[in-house]
Amino acid sequence: MVVKRGINDGDVLAMAERFRGSGHLLRFIEYMDVGTTNGWRLHEVVAAHEIVQRISARWPLEPLEPNYPGEVASRYRYTDGSGEIGLIASVTQPFCQGCTRQRLSAEGKLHTCLFATTGHDIRTILRTGVDDDTLGNRLAEIWTQRRDRYSEQRTHATTRQQRIEMSYIGG
Repeated sequence: MVVKRGINDGDVLAMAERFRGSGHLLRFIEYMDVGTTNGWRLHEVVAAHEIVQRISARWPLEPLEPNYPGEVASRYRYTDGSGEIGLIASVTQPFCQGCTRQRLSAEGKLHTCLFATTGHDIRTILRTGVDDDTLGNRLAEIWTQRRDRYSEQRTHATTRQQRIEMSYIGG
């Protein structure tokens, strides 16, 4: 659930209640400035800590350790054993340094950040018939040279930069 102040933040408890004990893992996502068409404003972000406080006031929560390195969601479990929730807080708690996510567009562009402005052309490389080792080396090179830290560097100026829409690269 992407939570946006004044739009659906009043539904946080209802969503938590719906999925408590269901076996489904609900993720709350801070409203992000991905792309440029969603009209993002910082004051519309409901911080992850606020979401945790709201839910924990009704159903106490306790933090859990990540399932794996680079996990983007902070995990919490209900103390009564009725499941867990996750929170993705790239606005208030950026996790750029530990990010392990890459996205491949339908046009064969590899994006090393959800907030990317450009991608790396993988389609052309693949069409040359490279072997797996060569491809792996190229992907590793792209990843190790990445300097994406948009969420950590977010300012009024960076939010005006052109970015790729999430629907284009898949969130």
